[in-house]
Amino acid sequence: MSGGPADEMFTVVDVGGTTLRVGDYDPSTGVVHRVRRVPVDGMHRAPGAPVAVLQRRVVDQIVREVAAHTGGRPPRALGVAFAGPITAAGLVLTAPTVWGRRGDPLPLGELLTERTGTPAVVVNDLTAAAWRYAATEPGDFCLLTISSGIGNKVFRGGEVLLDADGHGGELGHWVCDPSPDAPLCDCGGRGHLGAIASGRGVLAATRRAAHARRSAFRDSRLAASCDGRADRIDNRAIAAAVRAGDPFTTEVLRGTLTPLAQAVSGVFASVGVCRYILMGGFALAIGEPYRRLLVAELVRLGCFGLGPGQIDAMVSLGAADDDHGLIGAGRLLADRMPAPFSQGAS
Repeated sequence: MSGGPADEMFTVVDVGGTTLRVGDYDPSTGVVHRVRRVPVDGMHRAPGAPVAVLQRRVVDQIVREVAAHTGGRPPRALGVAFAGPITAAGLVLTAPTVWGRRGDPLPLGELLTERTGTPAVVVNDLTAAAWRYAATEPGDFCLLTISSGIGNKVFRGGEVLLDADGHGGELGHWVCDPSPDAPLCDCGGRGHLGAIASGRGVLAATRRAAHARRSAFRDSRLAASCDGRADRIDNRAIAAAVRAGDPFTTEVLRGTLTPLAQAVSGVFASVGVCRYILMGGFALAIGEPYRRLLVAELVRLGCFGLGPGQIDAMVSLGAADDDHGLIGAGRLLADRMPAPFSQGAS
């Protein structure tokens, strides 16, 4: 699909744990064009590399991809959605899925502004995605992503609820399992929700269950798709098995959804948001069965003051694409044009 004139487009970038996306955002239509996807030059391409090295690699890659996308010209406007907590000044505090453990904060907004010749608006990837849905949601909502990690953002009163230091919207790092042998999170902590209920967490749990419950695994649809070998299980096979109603795989997934449902009920009880939108590659790959399983856990645990029908109505699936960060970054840029850019936003 072609867009309008190139000089009317915004350049938008979405940097996730595994994939970097770059495209054009047309502010007149709210549509992205010419989207290109490449693997992120982070820890999954260079495991064991020091954090500082990975940070340089990722910055270099963003600059390189932007230049290739614009033909070497400075973009009209540059919006970057990035997987990690970010301050209002565009400082990336951590990026567990991109370069692993903490390391030093990275002034990504400042670096990209210097190197691209255009003031860069840098926001957390879920903050950007929330701006996408703010255009269509009539009221307040909480966006939940379940992919290689887990995150959330609450959009209330026309803004994402964050402080200037980027705190907020990190449910994936809530400690839901305090045991000393709890699963290890990418950030280095143990028992975090993201280590248990993310796509990676579900994959690890499914492989453990395949070893521990050999007979049930052997008789499952999942085993048939991976030649009966636990080490060949992947998230695509898990999603297909759950969609097909495989009891073994569905039961494993249900176990990982209990802490996620606890987190959602906690947000509901504390903030009072009654709309939850599910996105992220893992959740959307499973689709409606994932939503139903989460709703069932929420009903079982209870949301104070709500009945089963109300709980079912408050959870929905997001758009079945991976353009959330791109569209959201573009809409945020459009909201701020023609006002002068700051170098970042939480």
